[in-house]
Amino acid sequence: MECHSDSESSFVFLEDARQGDVSPIPTLTREPVHPSHTPSYSPGSGSTYAHDWSPAGTGGKIERRGRHFVDAYGRVCSLRGVNVSGSSKIPVDHDHVTFPANHHSVTFVGRPFPLEEAPQHFARLRRWGLSFIRFLVTWEAVEHAGPGIYDVEYLTYLKKLLSLLPEYGLSAFVVVHQDVWSRYSGGSGAPAWTLGNIGFDLHALEESGAAWLLGVKGGGHVEAERGIWPCGYQKLAAATMATCFLAGDTFAPKLKVTATNGDVKSVQQYLQDAFLDMYAIVAETLGGLEGVLGFEIMNEPHRGYINLPSLHKFDYNTDLHLSHVPSAFQSFMLGSGYPTLISHWTRSFPMPTRLTSHSVLNSENRSAWRLDGPTQGKCVWEMHGVWGWDKVKNEGVVLREHYFTKHPVSGRKVDWYTDFYYPFLKRWAERVHSVVPKEKMLFVEPIPNELCPPTWTKENQVPNMVFAPHWYDLNALFTKAFGDFTVNVQGLSRGMFPLRAFYWGQKGARDNYSLQIRNIINVGHKVLGEMPILIGECGIPMDMNDKEALQTENWIWQYRMMDAMMTALERSLASFTLWNYNPDNTDTHGDDWNGENFSWFSRRRALPPSLLNLGQDSFTLDNGGRILPSVVRPYPAKTAGIPSRFDYEMNTGEFTFEWTLTEQCKSRETEIYVPSLIYHGRKLVVEGLAPDDKYTHDESRQTLFVVVQSNSSPTKSRKIKVSVRPPLRGHFHVNTFWGDFGELILSGLVVFIGIFLFIKFTLYT
Repeated sequence: MECHSDSESSFVFLEDARQGDVSPIPTLTREPVHPSHTPSYSPGSGSTYAHDWSPAGTGGKIERRGRHFVDAYGRVCSLRGVNVSGSSKIPVDHDHVTFPANHHSVTFVGRPFPLEEAPQHFARLRRWGLSFIRFLVTWEAVEHAGPGIYDVEYLTYLKKLLSLLPEYGLSAFVVVHQDVWSRYSGGSGAPAWTLGNIGFDLHALEESGAAWLLGVKGGGHVEAERGIWPCGYQKLAAATMATCFLAGDTFAPKLKVTATNGDVKSVQQYLQDAFLDMYAIVAETLGGLEGVLGFEIMNEPHRGYINLPSLHKFDYNTDLHLSHVPSAFQSFMLGSGYPTLISHWTRSFPMPTRLTSHSVLNSENRSAWRLDGPTQGKCVWEMHGVWGWDKVKNEGVVLREHYFTKHPVSGRKVDWYTDFYYPFLKRWAERVHSVVPKEKMLFVEPIPNELCPPTWTKENQVPNMVFAPHWYDLNALFTKAFGDFTVNVQGLSRGMFPLRAFYWGQKGARDNYSLQIRNIINVGHKVLGEMPILIGECGIPMDMNDKEALQTENWIWQYRMMDAMMTALERSLASFTLWNYNPDNTDTHGDDWNGENFSWFSRRRALPPSLLNLGQDSFTLDNGGRILPSVVRPYPAKTAGIPSRFDYEMNTGEFTFEWTLTEQCKSRETEIYVPSLIYHGRKLVVEGLAPDDKYTHDESRQTLFVVVQSNSSPTKSRKIKVSVRPPLRGHFHVNTFWGDFGELILSGLVVFIGIFLFIKFTLYT
């Protein structure tokens, strides 16, 4: 009786009668046959390489098949790459001192890097095997000057830049990025006029407590400011914008906005139409490029106030409580110019934060609402009867406590996903596919830190969909620290018994992260069915542990944390794009946005362009990189079959790869990326192949080519172990709880037993 892995059955036997509960996945039509099918073929005879995602390297276009990405030969593609770039959140001419002035005239031309620098950056990513890019664009970058006024110079720059991708074997999908709605509400994304045109006063948002802006003014680096920016999602400006954008017709029907053509629209229609018009321009500009695989609707969507159970508090388990944390009701009053007593939270242990004090905010009575705006200076939620000001008692009063949990007219309970997000996804998908080829993939993600919701069934999915959730170690991000003790925050937030959520040592960190990422992927497949899943963001803070490594150049804990995350991703066989590659990163300012420092590359540490050799085997490209042995790792890029297991140990350079052969694949050649950075000057030893199988290692192309003769063995699978001679020098010890404390525990146990026996036989005999 045959036994198939989950991965194998999902890919090979979809049309088998035994899989009747799974919808058939269409196969590629007229698949070309790879030259490796000819008897005289020698491994590596072609001119491509493992991590080449250009049409030349894939035999055509990369497509979806079941839960996998496949090339034109039917080989499973492991897409591994980076987000480019964190610098794209802010304009080239951003000024911390004058912000938010001159928001109409900013420019993003040159983000993520000037066009003349593109060859060195693309060559570097190719060398590092990180050749699949999640490319960041913001709404503000395209339409900062005003509604319907698009930055043609920026769009032209984008097209020229992304046209270069195939030349370096790179491919990308484009995401219209946002955090906390906009730079002008403390994050990135939407242009200033989106806030101004619905009634917000940009110059009063910070003073009124409607937004925390210090992080986009160059702050966020000192302890008192560290990690506060995500709290902006709960503040008045961002929460109101997110609510009006997706559910304005339901919760803010009285708010009307006059468009530039004179049409009066509901706030939801106004914002969504503007967003979709902008997106169509971006998609039409870039959708025809060979190197652009698809588009993602937006980064980390958020509920705003939708489904908020109480106006008096946010959920401690899901909404960050740090620094001043006004409730929704308190935000309404602050934004209307009423001084309000607000709770103040500080970091603590074992709970992440605790309430330590209260402070009165907005003592200057600044209103966040413009008198000449569509609300005529009134809070939009007061305008809708959610709250009011009792003039007799001189205090605010909540009038509709559960306003955002049900439809204000019908009383029907609402759900953020089914009532608002899914319908908008379909509008977006139709708009994008109306201007780009239908084979372009559409990447979507859930609310951050949430698993795939059970409602995301077939009828709520968009065509050619790829699920692209994010994963971070939330405890390490919150504390900006990593050591031997790690915590499964994902499990704790879902009721896991605390002792099961604690891990020790490097092995523990690997196991902890593996469990969390595997949960994301398993739940995704359970709900979505046979669909590719790509982890769109995952990364580590480079300034962890009090920025010690920036002074000492001892990056041991960054090595270990990155290795734990990469090991978890490899065990899951997931495609992913790391956060982030930012040439503008510096030791002092990090990524220069809200105190973040995630980039493991910095232009200031790199060699000047005049000294660079752009070849794949050129070590000159490595300068400027940090912790590269943890980031740059071997992986099976194109598998002639179904991958079932991949394990890599960075301290030895050894890896094990297992895969199942399939008749559907029109290639016998598997291509494994083996980085020159690690294996230069060493001999690869490949064990486990059948006698007639062949392989070759080409360091100049950083590829191990393996050709399997399907008739040479009765088995339908292969398992190879690849080692290096001489072996690598280890970067750290993979420690465990028992390895660190086993002797101490056993010694204590022996002493305890000895004392027990002494007492028993001395005192009781």
